[in-house]
Amino acid sequence: MNKETKILIAISVLILAGIISLAIFANKNEKPNLGPGQFDSFAKCLAQKQITMYGAYWCAHCQNEKKAFGNSFQYVPYVECTKETKLCLEKGVEGYPTWIFPDGRKLVGEQGIEKLSKESGCALP
Repeated sequence: MNKETKILIAISVLILAGIISLAIFANKNEKPNLGPGQFDSFAKCLAQKQITMYGAYWCAHCQNEKKAFGNSFQYVPYVECTKETKLCLEKGVEGYPTWIFPDGRKLVGEQGIEKLSKESGCALP
């Protein structure tokens, strides 16, 4: 198989996984938002340290990470891999969410804000 075929297969698998995830999680109740601005300083610290989350809109674990930040997620550097597929492939993103640090270190899977605080050195309020 050539590289293009492998990429097309990978994208097809991701799309199929997204459709399945949407079907499974579409009817689940959402957790309440933690409120506006509660983690603004934490999210801005992640941005300042250039720590980026790579995810997909259909990924339940990505949604959980976003919800943990509440409205403060707007300050978190985020790459939507369904729209920026080439960048995600270049960065070696193989699962969602993936947090990538400027030194190349990756945290794959749902981390939670406490672990992100510990790993990043950014304080929680």
